[in-house]
Amino acid sequence: MKTQELLKQYAARKWDFREAHLAEAVLSEVNLSRANFSRADLSRADLSGADLSGSSFHQANLTNADLGGADLTGANLTEVNLIGADLTGANLSGADLSGADLRCANLHQANLSGANLTDAELSGADFSSASLTNATLNGASLIGADLIDTDLTGSDLIEEKLDWKVKSSGVSHKWVTWNGSHSLNN
Repeated sequence: MKTQELLKQYAARKWDFREAHLAEAVLSEVNLSRANFSRADLSRADLSGADLSGSSFHQANLTNADLGGADLTGANLTEVNLIGADLTGANLSGADLSGADLRCANLHQANLSGANLTDAELSGADFSSASLTNATLNGASLIGADLIDTDLTGSDLIEEKLDWKVKSSGVSHKWVTWNGSHSLNN
């Protein structure tokens, strides 16, 4: 599906884009709230600054997608592939990320307040300066995650259960995506 066709359909209140092929689509700063992108391919797509609140991305492929500054408030991101995605400063408050794969994702300064991260794969993710207040992290894998200056107030993550390596190490704004490219955030 071409980007212009998607925007045309959305404007006509057709919000069902299940299994759409939108790899490398440029959809920055657009309003796609409440759209259904379940099982869609949005790998390497530019969704930076987009309003995706209340949208469904169940089992979608967002590998290496740019979601920096995007509004994903209350979005359904269950079992989504966000490997290497850039979610810097994104608003994911109240989002359901249960079973999601966020390996090496950049969530620096992201808002995940009240998010459900049950059984999520968070290995190597950068959560530095992010808010995980009241987040559910039961069963989540945080091996090698950067939690420097992360607000975990009210989350179900118990500090005593954190591996010392998780707390003291991490990717510290230097991360390598799964396609091998290197990103450096200042």
